[in-house]
Amino acid sequence: METLVSTVRAWWHPRRRFSLAELIADGVVHGVGILFALGLGTVMIVFAAIGTARPELPAIIVYLVTLLTVLGVSLAFNLAPISGFKKLMARLDQAAIFLFIAGTYTPFLAVLGGTPAANLLTVLVWSAALVGVALKLIVPERFGRLAIILYLAIGWSGVLVFQTLATVLPPPSFWLVIAGGITYSVGIVFHLWDRLKFQNVLWHVFVVAGSICHLWAVFHVMVLDRL
Repeated sequence: METLVSTVRAWWHPRRRFSLAELIADGVVHGVGILFALGLGTVMIVFAAIGTARPELPAIIVYLVTLLTVLGVSLAFNLAPISGFKKLMARLDQAAIFLFIAGTYTPFLAVLGGTPAANLLTVLVWSAALVGVALKLIVPERFGRLAIILYLAIGWSGVLVFQTLATVLPPPSFWLVIAGGITYSVGIVFHLWDRLKFQNVLWHVFVVAGSICHLWAVFHVMVLDRL
């Protein structure tokens, strides 16, 4: 019976016990990401509301809410001790990633101005993300490796409008989008390399770095390029 319980619970347990140094470093990395998102996000909302990106303001807010949600839930999950709360945060953490990926696409697709390609990709991205959210909330113990493939598939689905984005986005924003996608993808290596010391910290360094690339890309296209 004990073995069965351990097997059922394994999906939300850390693969190994993290040291105090690892937990502190992980908290610092998350904190940096949250502070950066709050700071730059607030400035972006103010400028967008004033007039640089008023039509895209709802899309910007959706993006920032999903960004802060994924960082906040991840921080709570990773620092919480083994408990019912940690199990709940594990469920929400995995679901929030899907929302965050779709949320990140939202402001960039809004810039495309409702073109058929942008509308189609919006439907595809959000539909796939909501399916992922449902799976992680209902059967979080299943499809672990498959979820990673789905994360990557949704994340890189933007290649369907690659040429359009390259034409519409200013070059700094476009290349920051590419850099962020590559950063996230490389970071998955550390997410899976669970025997490496500070593996979880390194994974979240790549997550925060990728999110900063995309945040600055949105800030550039919505504010700096329109001043």
